[in-house]
Amino acid sequence: MKPLAPPGATETPDPNRWRALSVTLVAGFMSLLDVSIVSVALPSIQQSLGAGPAAVQWVVSGYALTFGLALVPAGRLGDAYGRRRMFLIGLAAFVLCSALAGAAPTVEMLIVARLAQGLAAGMLAPQNSGLIQQMFSGAERGRAFGLFGATVGISTAVGPVVGGLILALAGGPDGWRWIFYVNVPIGVVALVLAARLLPRGGGGGRRGRIDVLGAVLLGGGVFCVLLPLAQAESGGLARLWWLFLVGAALVTAFVFWERRVVARGGEPLVDPRLVTSTPGYATGLALGAVYFLGFSGVWLVFALFLQNGLGYSPLQSGLSVTAFALGSAVSAVVGGRLVERFGRRLTVTGLVAVIIGLSVTTAVVLLAPPGSLVWAMAPPLLLAGVGGGLVIAPNITLTLREVPVRMAGSAGGALQTGQRIGAAIGTAALPGVFYLVLDATGGEFPVAAAVALGVALLSVSAALVIAVLDLRHERRAAQRKAAKRRCTDQELHSHDHAAHV
Repeated sequence: MKPLAPPGATETPDPNRWRALSVTLVAGFMSLLDVSIVSVALPSIQQSLGAGPAAVQWVVSGYALTFGLALVPAGRLGDAYGRRRMFLIGLAAFVLCSALAGAAPTVEMLIVARLAQGLAAGMLAPQNSGLIQQMFSGAERGRAFGLFGATVGISTAVGPVVGGLILALAGGPDGWRWIFYVNVPIGVVALVLAARLLPRGGGGGRRGRIDVLGAVLLGGGVFCVLLPLAQAESGGLARLWWLFLVGAALVTAFVFWERRVVARGGEPLVDPRLVTSTPGYATGLALGAVYFLGFSGVWLVFALFLQNGLGYSPLQSGLSVTAFALGSAVSAVVGGRLVERFGRRLTVTGLVAVIIGLSVTTAVVLLAPPGSLVWAMAPPLLLAGVGGGLVIAPNITLTLREVPVRMAGSAGGALQTGQRIGAAIGTAALPGVFYLVLDATGGEFPVAAAVALGVALLSVSAALVIAVLDLRHERRAAQRKAAKRRCTDQELHSHDHAAHV
């Protein structure tokens, strides 16, 4: 296969680009927040609608499942038919489904609304990264991705806090409905502003035929991986483990099919040359998936430890880990400004900070008395948050900066699919480890939390290994380029000298 053409950019910067970005980030924040915000309301939903634990778990897992399924096809549709169009359709559907979820009279209707809401969120997410590629270039693109990365990190970390606040303010048995209703006015305003500010057109991708078979193969593979994980709390891993094998076979078939589409000159769902020929893309994809595996599961471990072990309310539990969110918010914006200068060194530094911060937090969980635990956890969690902000945003920039604008949506969708799969594995595995140790130790909550955090540290350490290897590759490439430039300069000097003589 021929290598991809170099990435393009808008020649004349869009005058509305920063205002348009702020609108897309608000919508992105809502869609990502809804992955975790509902978890604190599950007991209220179960009581209000008279639902069983297995049914109410689908309110969370169903959203995550359809969200992950929609990302890549929606990114490709945005590349082909216009990211503005797909963004507006996705946002309108998200607002409508939020209203339906809030008004659901039964748990069955709530699950259907959440499945549809997840699809709408999956339509929105890849348009964000694609629009950044389309509207920004150079150092501005790094700053824009910094804000996008801050949005991803903060929305993941503050979901339980926001959910707890809404439940505390709304009160009553039906207070959980406002977790969904709050999206409606914000979404309507964002929809009006997006229609005015977002640029028309896409990234130059050919419309032609959509790769339907590729979408079916990839969608089936992602579904087979995510479904057992989404049902982990109700025994899904034990019942549905064979779906992982089916998923691996479908993804393998997808890769072969996409290579065939490219060889025939067609327009694939995800161009294989993104992985094989685009500098930084494969590494960033792997790093993002591995990091989210540890990063996402940590918050469930803290919620279980603080609420079940120490008797905290959902709001108190969420507020106890806000130091991470604050550190991540600040450093992600700063990291977006520094990524063009420091490159992969920034993510290496961030991962080291995360490892140190989580290691100290683990020690605090084991050693600090319950009365002073929250204050003792704040400094190391702040350090871990600062490190996390230097990982997510710069990694998105480094992964997508060489991607041609015409396929920015599908590339961003694939990147976020990897992150979603990593997050799904983490949110299933880490609570599983927590409960396993809890049973083995006879109810020692600090020990269970510490062991689960230790597993998260292994995942973050694996991400650090990937980042260090990529940094070494970066440095060797820079040395080869410098050596080649010196040889060229010497040849020119020799030629000039010979001509002079």
